[in-house]
Amino acid sequence: MAKDKLTGYELSRQWFDFAFSNPELISPSHAAVYFCAAEHQNRLGGKYKFGFPTTMVMEAIGIKSYNTYIKVFNDLVKWGFFDLIEKSRNQYSANIIALSKNDKALNKALDKAFIKHASKQSESTYQSNDSITKQVNKEQLTIEQREANFKKILLSIEKYSIGLRESFFLYWTEKNPNGKKMKFEMQKTFDIQRRLLTWSKNEKNFNGNSNGKMTLERKQELNRNILSELMEGKK
Repeated sequence: MAKDKLTGYELSRQWFDFAFSNPELISPSHAAVYFCAAEHQNRLGGKYKFGFPTTMVMEAIGIKSYNTYIKVFNDLVKWGFFDLIEKSRNQYSANIIALSKNDKALNKALDKAFIKHASKQSESTYQSNDSITKQVNKEQLTIEQREANFKKILLSIEKYSIGLRESFFLYWTEKNPNGKKMKFEMQKTFDIQRRLLTWSKNEKNFNGNSNGKMTLERKQELNRNILSELMEGKK
């Protein structure tokens, strides 16, 4: 158990690294309890071990149910954010805890999430629409560079199969007759997450139709093309 005090930045960073890596696990209550502990430690002068009174925390963050609170608290212990030094006997006594360094939090998850959910850039350069950035000044990037950026975003969205992303990529990067714009750039709005969800549903419907099934040879050929394209995109 390391006793090195973590800075406020390190405490915040390790939480959001974990949160981006495990969105299915966390809730706003987890963040509220965790940052309440960080604030309480700071007000106590940065003590390594400190009492964390249940009733105080519940009142501070607005949790009404003790069962809800204790589940959240136990999750933070299980995930490695709290070292439980001494367990409280009931909801009216304090747990003794220490804030610990969470080795489960992966730094790359946060960076990856920022790629997936790019924030809005200045209007003179980009207009951001959720996870895909549509360029305003087309002179700044060539169509090849914009196509590569589109592929990079698709590579980061790993919950869909390679085959689905490849067919999505080939369809939406089709060039217009003069070769200056791609199909996705000609849409009034283009939310890549929503479009992928719709694409996935349509593909399932198509594959569920016996008349729409691909032959084994065609699937193998498509997979080879997909892997080749995606490997080039990672270079």
